[in-house]
Amino acid sequence: MRDPIDKSRLKEFLGQLASVCNGPGRVYVTGGATAVLYGWRDSTIDIDLKFFPEPAGVFGEIPGLKNKLNVNVELAAPSDFVPALNGWESRSEWINESNNVSFYHFDFYTQALSKIERDHTKDRIDVNAMIERKLIEPSRLLQLFNEITLDQWGRYPALEPEEIAGKLKVLLDG
Repeated sequence: MRDPIDKSRLKEFLGQLASVCNGPGRVYVTGGATAVLYGWRDSTIDIDLKFFPEPAGVFGEIPGLKNKLNVNVELAAPSDFVPALNGWESRSEWINESNNVSFYHFDFYTQALSKIERDHTKDRIDVNAMIERKLIEPSRLLQLFNEITLDQWGRYPALEPEEIAGKLKVLLDG
């Protein structure tokens, strides 16, 4: 079991990740990493990342950095679990740039939708923190949710859109 990752260790990992990349690209942090960087959680158990477009050489460097810094790294994003909401790239918040690698928080609305779908206690806390910090607006989340097409839902056959809509209604009414 690796040690929990606090803000300092997370920033160290991201900085070292940028330094070993051989070309430009984008790194999206999400989940617990977003919560730690924003400060509503003190630590996370892993660093969830998505590369789009991927910086050259990044995948060859992750195993070494993971072991060197004693951190868990997951190549996972909300769009692996729910449809990415229209405009997600333009809503992804810039963090910084280093060595031609740009770091962003993955779109907060898509993060929230993924957390609402999963519906763990920690996920509900995260969504409430996003609302409190005005990173998302519940009615806008509902609007974006309603824009998801049948074709987009078809890529996630295990999901029940009506069930997620009910969870969203609870959030809006709550």
